[in-house]
Amino acid sequence: MKIFLIGFMGCGKTTLGKKLAKKQGFELVDLDHAIEHATGTTVANYFATHGEEAFRKLESETLKNHPYAENCVIATGGGTPCFFDNMEWMNANGTTVYIELSPVSLAKRLEKGMAKRPLLQNLTAEGVVDFIRNKLTERGPFYKQAKVTLNGMSLTADGIRDAVNNLNQADLRL
Repeated sequence: MKIFLIGFMGCGKTTLGKKLAKKQGFELVDLDHAIEHATGTTVANYFATHGEEAFRKLESETLKNHPYAENCVIATGGGTPCFFDNMEWMNANGTTVYIELSPVSLAKRLEKGMAKRPLLQNLTAEGVVDFIRNKLTERGPFYKQAKVTLNGMSLTADGIRDAVNNLNQADLRL
């Protein structure tokens, strides 16, 4: 089983993905880390050096060509579902889980790590909320294609596991 965690930066994809993978005995694939390993540089540096178009192409290729284990949890980048046919591909190759949070909640989670996030570095607190709100408006139609949508406020690895198991049980009954 492949479980693709999607959602905006700061929603908890990697943190929850690690916990879920450990509980399930699955491999964790952090898509950003896979890209960094392949390129020998950070995602931020690759993005700055080569531009968004080149990064998105590399991201899509990495997503579709990574040698995934039979059972794994994949923490995607926040924009991964929104380019090319990535969302369609993830839905065809596993279970997609959208971890949904409000712009204000996301901004609070991102406060401490803004220096590592080039898109947020020069924004005020209010500017971050506005940026997130605008991006969520753009990305929402892609995120909403997930097979499962969960509120990220008090989400646990067990909550994700149960939602995925319930979905798969329902699929078996069809």
